[in-house]
Amino acid sequence: MTVTPAPPAVRQLAERLAVLGWVTDLLVAGSLATGDYVPGVSDLDLVALTDGPVGPARQQTLADLHRELDQGAANGLDLGCVYVDEATLADLGALHPTWTHGSLVQRGLSGVTRAELVRHGYAVLGRPPAAVLPAMTDDDVRSAARAELCGYWARAASKPLWWLSPVIADLGLTSMARGRHALSTGRLLTKTEAIDQAHAPKWLKDQLRARRQGRPVTSPRLLTALIAWHDARRTTTDARRTTTDARRTTTRARRGARTDPDLR
Repeated sequence: MTVTPAPPAVRQLAERLAVLGWVTDLLVAGSLATGDYVPGVSDLDLVALTDGPVGPARQQTLADLHRELDQGAANGLDLGCVYVDEATLADLGALHPTWTHGSLVQRGLSGVTRAELVRHGYAVLGRPPAAVLPAMTDDDVRSAARAELCGYWARAASKPLWWLSPVIADLGLTSMARGRHALSTGRLLTKTEAIDQAHAPKWLKDQLRARRQGRPVTSPRLLTALIAWHDARRTTTDARRTTTDARRTTTRARRGARTDPDLR
């Protein structure tokens, strides 16, 4: 895999964070890690590890730093970064200060991001991702994909008006394709690859591909919303059904083990 060099804004962030003394690592995830980064189209998805909790004072420092960077080298790049206290890295349910779209919010470090880091990511400051994160098996990737489909995307599928947003519609179509592929194979697709596997007519996939390349192509808003919403409803329903079936199978197996005299 060819590594996409970090843009100047990412290198500047790494330099600024290193000076703080309590940020130990800055890791690249997302499209930049997978070689699918398109300038002006893709977000910059980063994960920073810290030495100790990121309390209010540290959060204010990070917010000031990012605002200044967003007005300069990162202007228009949608540079986001999750700040994780390394001591909480193993806690999959923990929330972490996250700079995204001009504000600092609290978010988790998703399993898909962990998989991107371990399988494709690299460091611009500190240690490589594989040195700080456990390996992700194919089943781990399946679990991460299922969590996203049954979590955020299941909620989005229950909100039909959300899909009138062209951003949500495009992201949903590629995310459903990526989720289905991960569940089936245990491997990650890039967003560009996912367009070919999207459950959408050829004309819409052609328009998705054009937008992914940075061309100003517009799709019919209502029709695109309906196609993307129906795809999300089907995909998330299937993901939840397989999760329920797997749990029932596991429960039956455990009950059988308790009642079978040959297994006691």
